[in-house]
Amino acid sequence: MKNAIASKPNKVRSGSLWWYLFLIVVLSAFCYVTLDVWLLPYSIAHSKTGEMTAGYFLYAAIGLLFSTPTPFIAVLIISLFIEKIGIKQMFRNIFRTENKPKTILITGGFCLLALVYAVLFGTPNGSPWYMFPLGFLIMIPFVGIAEETGWRGLLQPELDKRMPYPFSVLLTAAIWFVWHFPVFIDPTSNHCGDSVIGFGITIFIWAFALAAIYKSTKSVIACALYHTFIDAIGAVYDWNALFDEFPGSVPTNIFRGIWLIAAVVLWLLAERKEPGPYSGRLKNNG
Repeated sequence: MKNAIASKPNKVRSGSLWWYLFLIVVLSAFCYVTLDVWLLPYSIAHSKTGEMTAGYFLYAAIGLLFSTPTPFIAVLIISLFIEKIGIKQMFRNIFRTENKPKTILITGGFCLLALVYAVLFGTPNGSPWYMFPLGFLIMIPFVGIAEETGWRGLLQPELDKRMPYPFSVLLTAAIWFVWHFPVFIDPTSNHCGDSVIGFGITIFIWAFALAAIYKSTKSVIACALYHTFIDAIGAVYDWNALFDEFPGSVPTNIFRGIWLIAAVVLWLLAERKEPGPYSGRLKNNG
């Protein structure tokens, strides 16, 4: 009887992965049809005239409430109706931090790396510096928590249980990249016209960085804060030129390498302290 009870949460969580992927597809399809097909003309008109119409207001509202937060919405639905843990427990899971000093050190280190890179090699966009902390505070719920609740809070750890860590990170990165793809075909998006390859490289490197942060800290909010910090840099610097160029400048590729090496080292250190389910198999096969 005890074994049956103990196995139930694992079965529920296993099903949550498939529900999450299903909900991401459904919610993303809804956003694509509404934003990039039905309501796109209103966004194009607004970008040309600046006029606020009812159509553009609806476009902005759906984008803010459903487009970027689709990972959060998917986890919210799963928490309420599949896992049945409730909203309070869901937010406890998001904000849980087991080792605060370690989490601050690791997350702060990655943030400092991004800031140093931006200051040394970024192109200021003319906005005052106070826009950086202001943008950071505004984007924490609408970007960081909205995305990382799903990507690193559910998808990454569940894939870790099913495949070796590098492959789970690559698969998470691939899904994350495909989810972003509509921004490249929306002519009013700030990513339209950017290098898809450069953005893809950035996504894959940051997927390793964020996965390493989560593996080392078990903190979703740490991943959310780092994700937000990276995006907030765009408040004062030309974000696309800084991160999405391809093949990219020498400093860009050096820092890409530093990010990736730091993420791999952090993963290996965390793996030594808490081996994953595939660690033994990899060693035995080596």
